[in-house]
Order: sequence, then C-alpha cells, then structure tokens
Amino acid sequence: MSNPRPPLPPFTSKTAAQKVRMAEDAWNTREPERVSLAYTVDSVWRNRAEFLTGRGAIVQFLTRKWNKEMDYRLIKELWAFHDNRIAVRFAYEWHDDSGQWFRSYGNENWEFDEHGYMQRRIASINDHPIKESERKYHWPLGRRPDDHPSLSELGL
Repeated sequence: MSNPRPPLPPFTSKTAAQKVRMAEDAWNTREPERVSLAYTVDSVWRNRAEFLTGRGAIVQFLTRKWNKEMDYRLIKELWAFHDNRIAVRFAYEWHDDSGQWFRSYGNENWEFDEHGYMQRRIASINDHPIKESERKYHWPLGRRPDDHPSLSELGL
C-alpha cells in the first residue's frame, strides 16, 4: 500500500471536497472491487449495525448492497474536516426488487492514513420510502453530472 492515493491528509477545504467527490464518483460506479481500493487492506467499517474489517469484507458487503439497492444514485457533501478526518452527509435513491423506491439519508465519519487510504468508516443511515414521482436523481447510472444540484441545492 505504498502508492499514495491523493489528495493526502492533512486536508484543506479544497482537498477534503475533492476526496468527497472522488468517493461519490467511485460509489456511483457500483463496482465493489474498484470501490474497495480506496480503503486500507485492514479498513474498519460500521455501516448501520454491521461491522466489517478488511477489503474482502467490503467487497462482499457492497456486492450484497448493490444487488438489493437497484438503480442506486448517490450524492455526498462535505460537512466538516480536520487533519486526517472528514465528515460527510449524503443521500441516495434506489428501489428494491418489488419496485419500491427509497431515499436513504445519512452521515459518515472517515479517517485516513498518511497515504490517503480510508482506514475507518462509520456510517449512520436511515431509509425513507418515496414514490417514484418524488425522485430527485434522474441522471443516467454512473457519475453525477457536474451541473446536477447538490444536496443543499436540492433542499436535502
């Protein structure tokens, strides 16, 4: 893990926002292996009430997640940062296999090693059922377009 993954801590407002957008872009690929490469090999997660350790567990978790959460689209927004830590708020939209849509809201606390890999991720998330007509994320699957409104601009 000697190859750095910029931007590196300590973060500035600009580099923290850049790190957040890079994470959003990666998660919107819905490619578990690719996403896992942003984390240390022994990264520790709490996602809701699930506790994970290591990239292998992250890949398994994300595979299960995106098999359940169909047509997943995510927006992350920088909340705060200090040294090697970043706090993020986010919302994502998805539907289950019955066609029920949800908007999931949450926050994450991230801690990075000196090479720019996330070594700790703590996520709290709540799911809110929505009607398909209430969706706010309509871009094609993949990266959110640069001109798409942010969470704040959407009032989320």
